[in-house]
Amino acid sequence: MSFPAPPTRPQLAVSGAIFRDGKVLLVRRARSPGKGFYSFPGGRVEFGESLQSALHREVDEETGLRIEILGLAGWREVLPATGGDGHYVIMSFAARWTAAEPVLNDEHDDFKWLAPHELGDLKVTGGLMEVIEAARKLV
Repeated sequence: MSFPAPPTRPQLAVSGAIFRDGKVLLVRRARSPGKGFYSFPGGRVEFGESLQSALHREVDEETGLRIEILGLAGWREVLPATGGDGHYVIMSFAARWTAAEPVLNDEHDDFKWLAPHELGDLKVTGGLMEVIEAARKLV
C-alpha cells in the first residue's frame, strides 16, 4: 500500500473555541496528529472555501453542532519539527453553541464541556489556553 506524499506547503486550517453556558467544548483526537490530546473541533480549509464556511463544515462533520462564529481568537503554527505530521497554520475562532448535542465522528473519541478553570492537567494541544482566553473576550 502506498501513502500520498506529504504536502510541500503549509496547510491552512481552522478551529473553533465553542462556548456554551460558560464552558468550552474540547474533543480528544483519536488519531495523529495529536492523538490523545484534547483540542477544538476543526480541520483543513478546502480550496475556494472561506474560513468561516470551513469552520461551520468541520464542526458539523466532527460534532454535529450548530454554531455562531463571533470572531477570530488567534492563530497557531504547527511545524513538522514540533511533532506534527505536517506544517499547518490554524486560524482559531470564538464561537457560541446554538443547537444540537455533540455526536463525534471517527476523528475523535471523547468530548468535554469544561469551564476554562476546570482544564487542570488535561492533556491539551499547544496554545489552547491562550486561544480560550482570547475567545472568552469575544463571547
